[in-house]
Parts: sequence; C-alpha cells; structure tokens
Amino acid sequence: MNGSEVNFDGIVGLTHNYSGLAYGNVASLKNKRSPSNPRQAALQGLAKMKYLMDLGIRQAVLPPQERPDVNTLRLLGFCGSDSNILLSAFQQAPELFFACCSASSMWAANAATVSPSCDSADNRVHITPANLMNKFHRSIEPATTGAALQAIFSDPNFFTLHSPLPASQALADEGAANHTRFCKEFASPGVQLFVYGRSAFGETAQAPIKYPARQTLEASQANARIHQLPPERIVLAQQNPLAIDAGVFHNDVISVGHQNVFLYHEYAFVECGQVIEELQRKVLTACKTELIAIKVTQEQVPIEDAVASYLFNSQLVTLPDGSIHLIAPVECQGIPCVRNFLENLESRESLDKTLIKKVHYLDVRESMRNGGGPACLRLRIVLTDNEISAVNPHVFLTEGLYNQLTAWVQRHYRDRLLPEELADPALLAENRQALDELSRLLRLGCIYPFQK
Repeated sequence: MNGSEVNFDGIVGLTHNYSGLAYGNVASLKNKRSPSNPRQAALQGLAKMKYLMDLGIRQAVLPPQERPDVNTLRLLGFCGSDSNILLSAFQQAPELFFACCSASSMWAANAATVSPSCDSADNRVHITPANLMNKFHRSIEPATTGAALQAIFSDPNFFTLHSPLPASQALADEGAANHTRFCKEFASPGVQLFVYGRSAFGETAQAPIKYPARQTLEASQANARIHQLPPERIVLAQQNPLAIDAGVFHNDVISVGHQNVFLYHEYAFVECGQVIEELQRKVLTACKTELIAIKVTQEQVPIEDAVASYLFNSQLVTLPDGSIHLIAPVECQGIPCVRNFLENLESRESLDKTLIKKVHYLDVRESMRNGGGPACLRLRIVLTDNEISAVNPHVFLTEGLYNQLTAWVQRHYRDRLLPEELADPALLAENRQALDELSRLLRLGCIYPFQK
C-alpha cells in the first residue's frame, strides 16, 4: 500500500504569550513577561505550513485550545461571571491564572503519540493523547486535544483513539516529542524509538540535577503496549541528564529522525553508542534497510548552541522526488558552528549517503521565543491512501484553506499582547468567537466547552 507522512500542524491560538511557565525550557524562561504578537505567531505558523505544502508535503491543521480556560478556574474555586473569574484569578492566584492562559497547545508534537497501521497488530492507526502531567498548564490540554482528534479521525474502521494515560506523575507522557519512528517506506513496518527521562518505579541510572525529567519509562512502555507494537520493533532509551540540565526538555530538542535517517547529538542519550547500535540492528532486521545515523559531536556543535539554535528541532521531510530535506529555524544561521555544520551537511550529500539534500530556513521566531521550533509545531502521522480518505477532509491544507485561515487570523488576532492583558474579558470573547468560526470552517463540530 502507498503511504504518506502527513504533518498536522497546530494553529497558534489567540492568547499566544510569554508567561514563562515551562521550567526547564530555557527560551520560555528567558522571554518571560515579554510582549507577544499572536497575529504574527499564527501567520508564521501558517506560512510554514504553506511552504511545506508548496514543497509537495501533505499538510493538515489542528485547532488551538480555548484560552483563558475559565472552566478550569471554576474547578479551582473561582466563582461568578466569566469576567469576575478572570479578574479574581489574576489578582488572587496569578500563577494559576497564567497557567490557564497557556499557549502551549500550539506545539502539536506534544499532542499525542501515534503508531501507523502497518506497525500495529490490529492494522489500525493508534492515537494516544499525551497527558502532559509534568506541567499543570499543559495537563489541562488533553480533553480538547482528544475532542479535536476524534473529530478528525472518527472512522473506527481505520483509527483507534485511546484515552490519555492515567493522570499520574508515574505515567507522565509528553507525546511525540519523545517518540520517533524509522522505516524504509512509510507504509512498511517500522521501528519506534521511545525516549524517557526517568523511571517511576525502578531505579534510573542517572538523573538530572537542575531541571526535571518529564517523560517516564513506564509511560513509554504503556504506549507501546496500547499500540500493540511487537517488542522486536521498539527501542527504549533514556535521555541524557546532562542534556536535560542544558535545556533539552524533550528529545526532539536533541535528535531528529525520519525514515532511515537519524540526526542526533552525542549527548542525546545515556549510553548513546549502545542506543544507536540497537536502533541500527533493529532497523536492518525489521525494515530491511540501513539506518543512516549522523552524529553531531560536542566539538562540532556544543550542546548550548544546539539548544539556542534548535538545530535538532528541525523537520526532516521527504519530497515527492524521494529526496530528504531539512526544515530549520532561521536561528541556525546566526550561530556560526551550527551554520557551518549544516553547510557541510548539504555539501556531503553528493559525496556520501547522508541523504539530506537541502536545508531550508524558516522564520518561526514567535514560537522560538517560547521554546518551540519547526518540529514542535507539528504532529507526524503516517497514513495509507485509504486512511487519508477516512480523515476529515476539511483539515487538509489547500491554497483555498490557507487563504481562509490567513484571513481568519487577520480578522480575529491581536498584534500585541502583554501577560496582564490576558485578564481582559474582551479577549475571552474574541477567542470564543474566533474558535466557533474556525470549528465551523474545519467542520469539527462542537469540540470546545463553550459550544456545549
């Protein structure tokens, strides 16, 4: 069967802001309380989607969340009208208030873990929304995420949408940001890499000192079981605590894989050499192809520069002619060692088998200032032609939909937003009006609490 890797990008929401909520995310903390530009952020995200679509990559969209999350604030004891709740929460519990205004759902790589039908024992696509238990502001996302995914992947003949893992720190699950799939062809069986930072019930050989390890081994193991994956085609690897303490809060900040290519930093994993050897062995056996592992050394790109540039939060994509390209943030051009590495990577393509033919630099600065590069903005889902036909067709990006979404952003989004302005009741009304219009445009039905 023919298959495609579809990029489902999150549309940046109307409350895109810099509240500095993510301890361990260096960029988020650095830009705390700075003014944001939600309109520019959303347009940058749409432009990135359009750029990939024009390259021939199949592209789709995921809707943003409703923010501020008034329902959560009600559950936390704030009473009265929506306006009173916003003002009371802002004045009495600003930390909770800002958490309920989070813009983090724009990073669709955290939305879920997905296994294609060719990997699962029942030949269905399995989707498990991440519970995001490590951060309160993210733990309130799964309900709407699940509703949106159900509206998009509603056919039970092809898709199995699971509930998030139980809401426990022992099963903290960060989604596809800690998950990579390798294969020869998209619709042929693959090997899946699950990366964790700590074990909840056993001993972890090493642990970070400064920042928290978000994903647990037990969550990764549970996702592999739920998705009915054979043990011989999964690899479990521990994230290097040195990397976590350097600001690598997810694995997609220190490695990126695609088909049979894996670009990784030598500090990515505990016992990194053993992880790569196991991946290469299992990919060769299961996929009948060689895994091309490209190691970036500390000497080539110090880990601090890798985090500052988000080199590894680039996207690897396959164009219709079969060539593999890298979609990198423009920040990679501004750090000499990163720029030199990527220039050398392109020049090597004609000399050996690295396969990365070209590097494209895109501007997603509004996202980068909160700690999210091109790869954070999308959830990769491998689908066969029949499965694509079963997906809600209105979420696939076309020239027409791109123009409609651009006009929608121009109508509804503010071009400047300070954290304290999140308490403005008018912003909540603007958000709801815009999301109601968007859900009709994408034919998603009633996925938001205010619509029910």
